[in-house]
Amino acid sequence: MPTKKNIAIIMGGFSSEYKISLKSGNVVYETLDTTKYNTYRIHIFKDKWVYVDANNAEFPVNKDNFSVRVANRVITFDCVFNAIHGSPGEDGFIQGYFELLNMPHTSCDMYQAALTFNKRDCLSVLKPYGIKTATSFYLNLGDTINEDDIINKVGLPCFVKANKAGSSFGISKVNKKEDILNAIDIAFKEDDEIIIESFLDGTEVSVGVITYKGETKVLPITEIVSENDFFDYEAKYLGKSQEITPARLSKEEEDKVTFLAKEVYEVLKMKGFSRTEFIFKDGEPHLLEMNTIPGLTKESILPQQAAAAGISLAELFDNAIEEALKQA
Repeated sequence: MPTKKNIAIIMGGFSSEYKISLKSGNVVYETLDTTKYNTYRIHIFKDKWVYVDANNAEFPVNKDNFSVRVANRVITFDCVFNAIHGSPGEDGFIQGYFELLNMPHTSCDMYQAALTFNKRDCLSVLKPYGIKTATSFYLNLGDTINEDDIINKVGLPCFVKANKAGSSFGISKVNKKEDILNAIDIAFKEDDEIIIESFLDGTEVSVGVITYKGETKVLPITEIVSENDFFDYEAKYLGKSQEITPARLSKEEEDKVTFLAKEVYEVLKMKGFSRTEFIFKDGEPHLLEMNTIPGLTKESILPQQAAAAGISLAELFDNAIEEALKQA
């Protein structure tokens, strides 16, 4: 019988998304096949990196080689399952660390993570490929703010977003000029860069694309119908939205967005999980953003899409590890 692989499931992180990451990581921990893998929950926070055992006892991680000493035994890992949303799991830092250690991990490479985490940079890289996006206006912390310039460029209503944040933290929909400054303050609490985008009125969809058994696979598309004004944190995580899989799209719309999601994944040389958000305007999909560590709880969109494609959570996670080990 082949020896079981040691899998470190990293979760937590440095951003407002850490609670969601802990949920995702625990779902991976509970789901992975224990006849095939020895699984270890690793919490990564600014002040500590620790292995948390079944009794919630904590053992420090040796950052020199990403190992853990438990009693007199040193545990090393064959592969890392990355379930950290936001920094440092989704912005390239942890990918760079594991790449330096030559340790296989389930996420994309360092550059791809850093690029897709930066909404402004990602959209500018994709623009030459003819991929449509909202009209946008950029602000950095300390810039002079002129509300009229912003409205002249993007119009009202508009969305004010933190440039490098996920789970809809730091995002506001602005309907009136006098609300712009407050929305900018909220976004600057999450990041020192802001992107302000024109409002696209149309069907919003989320498209999961993964590397599955060596091939780029586009999962069934999810339509997002938010009870709130837009797909914000409450809509995402507190049940204030309807997520309809498969989405209610015409065949033409479905073909367009499937082609585009696959193109974006391949143009960016992605690996592992991704979930790309689009809004249809005048029948054309406009790209909003790409997430490279999407939520992995049972309620999350990507697992819903995998289920609709006939892929169980256990298969989804197992495939991610198999693909990572192939790269080693």
